[in-house]
Amino acid sequence: MATRICVAQIGAAHGLRGEVRLRPFTQDPMAVARYGPLESEDGKRSFKIAALRAGKDHLVARLAGIEDRDAARALTNIKLYVPRERLPPVEDADTFYHADLIGLSAVTQDGTALGSVLAVHNFGAGDLIEIAPDAGGETLMLPFTDTTVPEIDLKTRRIVVVPPAESEAEEK
Repeated sequence: MATRICVAQIGAAHGLRGEVRLRPFTQDPMAVARYGPLESEDGKRSFKIAALRAGKDHLVARLAGIEDRDAARALTNIKLYVPRERLPPVEDADTFYHADLIGLSAVTQDGTALGSVLAVHNFGAGDLIEIAPDAGGETLMLPFTDTTVPEIDLKTRRIVVVPPAESEAEEK
């Protein structure tokens, strides 16, 4: 299991006073401010949220020590992490952190191995699951939906994947 979880990503500078757009990856978007200092992916920088408010389709954050637009602009695209122990515990078998999926085997419904989960992405239009094929080559990017990924079993460390062409055929 992951020891640190990515909870947000800094976007563009917002205004002139050092605020940034913040894209949270938490179930409750405002909870990102309750997890204490946030660290950069490499762990070399720490950020404390001094103020947080809702924007149009993002949050607007003032980070302690970031006082102007140039300093805010320099933080664009930094992913922010917290130690897993600061996050709420997972309460049931159907709940998980995306980081828990990394490394799980991906198989089809008939048990054919596809590869392993490399990442879960969201580029703005919904979650995508990236699978690295066992045989090598290009990774598979699939919608991370109940239809495409109908089963996740953390105990056996595998997911069942129904590729979209198969999903469409079943619906017809």
